[in-house]
Amino acid sequence: MTALDRLSVAAIAAEVQAGRRSAVAVIEDVLARLDAYDAIQPAVWISRFEPDALRAMAAAVDARVGAGETLPLAGVPFAAKDNIDLAGLATTAACPAFAYQPEASATVVAKLAAAGAIPVGKANLDQFATGLNGTRSPYGIPRNAYNRAWVSGGSSSGSAVTVAAGLVAFALGTDTAGSGRVPAAFNHLVGLKPSKGRWSSTGLVPACRTLDCITVFAGTTKDAALVDTIAAGFDAAESLSRALPDVPRARRRIGVPRAEQCRWFGDIESEFLYRQALAGLDAELVEIDLAPLDETARLLYDGPWVAERTAALQALLLDNPEAIHPVVREIVEGGFGYSAIDAFNGTYRLAELARITAAMWDQVDLLALPTAPTSYRVAEMLAEPIRLNASLGAYTNFVNLLDMAAIAVPTGTYASGVGFGVTLMGPAGTDRALLDAANTLFPAPASPPPLDLEGRMETVKLAVVGAHLEGMPLHWQLTSREAKFVEATTTAPTYKLYAMAESVPPKPALVYSEEGGAAIALEVYELDMAAFGSFVAEVPPPLAIGTVTLADGSMVKGFVAEPRAMTGAEDITALGGWRAYIARG
Repeated sequence: MTALDRLSVAAIAAEVQAGRRSAVAVIEDVLARLDAYDAIQPAVWISRFEPDALRAMAAAVDARVGAGETLPLAGVPFAAKDNIDLAGLATTAACPAFAYQPEASATVVAKLAAAGAIPVGKANLDQFATGLNGTRSPYGIPRNAYNRAWVSGGSSSGSAVTVAAGLVAFALGTDTAGSGRVPAAFNHLVGLKPSKGRWSSTGLVPACRTLDCITVFAGTTKDAALVDTIAAGFDAAESLSRALPDVPRARRRIGVPRAEQCRWFGDIESEFLYRQALAGLDAELVEIDLAPLDETARLLYDGPWVAERTAALQALLLDNPEAIHPVVREIVEGGFGYSAIDAFNGTYRLAELARITAAMWDQVDLLALPTAPTSYRVAEMLAEPIRLNASLGAYTNFVNLLDMAAIAVPTGTYASGVGFGVTLMGPAGTDRALLDAANTLFPAPASPPPLDLEGRMETVKLAVVGAHLEGMPLHWQLTSREAKFVEATTTAPTYKLYAMAESVPPKPALVYSEEGGAAIALEVYELDMAAFGSFVAEVPPPLAIGTVTLADGSMVKGFVAEPRAMTGAEDITALGGWRAYIARG
């Protein structure tokens, strides 16, 4: 298979501009990549230009370079979310009944093409950009590039996967409630959501027109910044466009949520990855009150702003409602229940919340929040499409309502291979300051795992402390299941270890204890889900499998004990581990 390594915007443009590589050669490579990945995930795209049309575009770029033009994006292939007009291809917004042929490309697309970039095609999305998960399209489900059992994030699902899979160097998405940030996090990408009005929305199918932003997905902050230099700018033909000066912003004080206000929806891995990302920041962390941000977020889907989505789709809802995805239809039909009075009252409350949150910028320079509080498998999302989707927007839904700029950056990896990220946020106009801050605070993005090209096996990490250690009597129960050794480490210093009475073979009991606890030696193994399930089924009482915190603060599944295990047991915590107890005789 063709190597599907990430493509670099800056590197391609530099090579083509300097004549070291032709744009035609770049496109031939892209065509090979497209053929290879079509066998993996054809649902990433809704439409693409024919190969000869792409070759002709590339040849035109080479001719312009040969004639002496300086093209900052010379030969760079990109994708556009299919709610953004691209001349020559239909705009569908993932709804065949809505499709139309645009007379011209969106302003942002035209600017990028004028700079030498080559549009490859239109990427799939949650229909009418309504969703944060990527499963709401009649054209199929673009799944996570690193584990196809998991959602890619949405609504800019296809856009994110095209970049993550190395099919294009960057992609345009859109963002109303987080659609340009959540897919970036899940696919180990940078996602820049500009300030409202900084990039023209001419040629964009509206979701919530007063909130919508065209965004960019790229592999690095450098690439995102390069695209921003071309795409940004006032558009006199677009009524919501703004001439925003670049606002400098320090990065000495970073706002983070109070611990008790963080919402993880039961995902302990997300909490660990977020704390780990914050630990490396060269800045003062200042706790902020999330309450006004949370209340603002609720206005988007539990308040009158949902009626703005209804307004955008009113004709289709009234004339052909069955053409709309059932989950999307359920959401946007809710807008009919709001009155003009509700809209005004919502506007008044938003103004009050905006005044409250504006004072926050006197205490902090930037915010650094989790991009998403958790991630979900596709099957889980399809079973609970509204409730689970809503949780993905816990840290994103308020941003456009409060007129913030934001950039999502990759900072970690779940055990599943799915990406985790942090989003930096600032007041309107701080876009370039956020790009600089992201590059400084997170100078080395987390390297993504290999792409899921064959179906990634789901695995579980398991900590063992006693008879299952290597060389101990029950270790065969792991080797027979082809368990993979991960590491030898210790628990956090909050556990006690006991030798249970009358246990054959001798077995320990690990018990959480904030007082008198110690770091207990253990080994961590990795098993596939089926093997883990069969292993758990054989664990005898009073032992059980629970969650164990390791020395680095991460949590894995591991042996714990019921209270009855303490009956007649010997406290061996001071020995530091089961091997020391066995060696003692």
